[in-house]
Amino acid sequence: MVNIPSTDIDLLRRVAKHDSKALEVLYNRYSPLLYTLIKKMVTEQSLAQEILVDVFVIVWRKSDKFNFNSENVYTWIVTLARNKAADEIRRKRFAGNAPEYTEGFEDNYILPHLSPKIDSLDLKTALNIKGSVETALNKLTDAQQYVIYLAYYEGLTEEEIAAKLNIPLQTVKSKVKIALSNLKENLIKGDA
Repeated sequence: MVNIPSTDIDLLRRVAKHDSKALEVLYNRYSPLLYTLIKKMVTEQSLAQEILVDVFVIVWRKSDKFNFNSENVYTWIVTLARNKAADEIRRKRFAGNAPEYTEGFEDNYILPHLSPKIDSLDLKTALNIKGSVETALNKLTDAQQYVIYLAYYEGLTEEEIAAKLNIPLQTVKSKVKIALSNLKENLIKGDA
């Protein structure tokens, strides 16, 4: 019996070498979290399940594109799931006008391209700070919470948010920037 390493980075390294057992362990570890995120975005249970499966198919096929120096598997997988769900939302919204889903499209728009400046985060730590993040989000103004919700959960671009809210694009950019800055400040203060 092969001993499967327990760290996310070790598992993803094995997945990149097509170790199906490692993918199974990652799936068991991350599927509850990812399904919850995806379901919050698309709401339809069968579509959420389909997207979840698609996410792990992408992990299987594209794990070699992960920057193994970052060791930030958690952020990569969560962002991948968010991007895939947001893409499905956009495809439904623009049925008939959505771009063709090609290999290049997936590489450029679905796979996360994480900044090396992002701190490494693992699932255990993320679950431990969940309450602090929620509190920090709740300290934002209603308008700041709403633009973050529209961008993150509804998958709207800044241009789409501006059109939906009937406000100038620059105002949306400013609101998003201030909201993220305030969120970061609330988290750093630790009083969140």
